[in-house]
Amino acid sequence: MDNRLRKLLEDVKAGRVDTDEALSLLLDLPYQDLDYAVIDHHRALRKGFPEVVFCQGKTPKQVAEILSELCKRNDCVMATRADEKAFAAVRKALPGAVYHPEARIILVDQRKGEARPKSEDDSYVLVISAGTADIPVAEEAAITLEALGARVERLYDVGVAGLHRLLDKRQKLFAAKVIIAVAGMEGALASVVGGLVSCPVIAVPTSVGYGASFHGLAPLLTMLNSCAPGVAVVNVDNGFGAAYFAHSIIRLNRTE
Repeated sequence: MDNRLRKLLEDVKAGRVDTDEALSLLLDLPYQDLDYAVIDHHRALRKGFPEVVFCQGKTPKQVAEILSELCKRNDCVMATRADEKAFAAVRKALPGAVYHPEARIILVDQRKGEARPKSEDDSYVLVISAGTADIPVAEEAAITLEALGARVERLYDVGVAGLHRLLDKRQKLFAAKVIIAVAGMEGALASVVGGLVSCPVIAVPTSVGYGASFHGLAPLLTMLNSCAPGVAVVNVDNGFGAAYFAHSIIRLNRTE
């Protein structure tokens, strides 16, 4: 055990530090050094969910080892941008692991029944994709949100090339607490949605599109230049980042 943590626990037991102060002190410790990775074991205290493993650039063995260490301290852990090889290594170490191939997410959920987080009301995050080709990024957002304990509704292939498909679902749009709009090509969907609803909209440009979309640069610039108020933009193909941001908004609303 870290010496600072040991001293803090002694102070708590002796009544020299109250619970709120202890939690504040715990926000930056401890971490675990694996030489090739330094795991932040107190991410859950600060963010409400453990550190998430980004698999790209890591070997399958490294992914499996990091998730195994995280599982020793957390009931639910996840990895993003995972392939079949990474999942095979994780499944060998953690038989309960589940792979979501479309979202490229590995999830190890050891929570049981009532221990799983649930939405405290009927509020939900709505994940929208402009086209079918954008669904993998949308699913990364949706699966991440579900792991974080949010209620998720999906609305796919409702891009501006057939705007009536979106407008027919306007009641679902209006009832959402946060909307994640995922679009490639020109990325106009986020502006359209942002102009219709009163809730925050998180725009996710994707790398889907012909040559002049420049692997997502065109929709990124469209979304950044949106004239609709209340639209925030994350990086190209970053469904995970959009989901985490949406979850932060939901959490903030519930604690107020």
